[in-house]
Amino acid sequence: MERYTLIDHTADMMVRASGSTLEECFANAAFALFDQTVDLSNIGTSEETDIRVTGIDDEDRLYSFLSEMLFIEDADNLILKEFEVSFDGDDVICHAKGETLDRNKHRIRSEIKAVTYHMMEIDRETPSVTVLFDV
Repeated sequence: MERYTLIDHTADMMVRASGSTLEECFANAAFALFDQTVDLSNIGTSEETDIRVTGIDDEDRLYSFLSEMLFIEDADNLILKEFEVSFDGDDVICHAKGETLDRNKHRIRSEIKAVTYHMMEIDRETPSVTVLFDV
């Protein structure tokens, strides 16, 4: 099964992330965010970080989680590629691995400016999540 698929959309970038659990969908959405920013095939896993965000519902949790990922990329120049996600009540907990971006070594694809609530869908039955990134 594919981790995520790109959905054709005008000025923005829309992805649908799948998985066997909603937690795996969140992890694959984070993978999609970084994979669309940088070619993850030659990103190592020497650096680790732990993230905990909260939200009032599934959409809010996904938005907070992906926004935190974007913040880590921007603030710490850290490109993440492995994600272990779990839920604890209203919190999303993630242990992630990756490495610092090296523009001489890593291939940049595009810049994601923001995560949006626009057209966000969370399907607990399938499970899958659909999110629109502002590029």
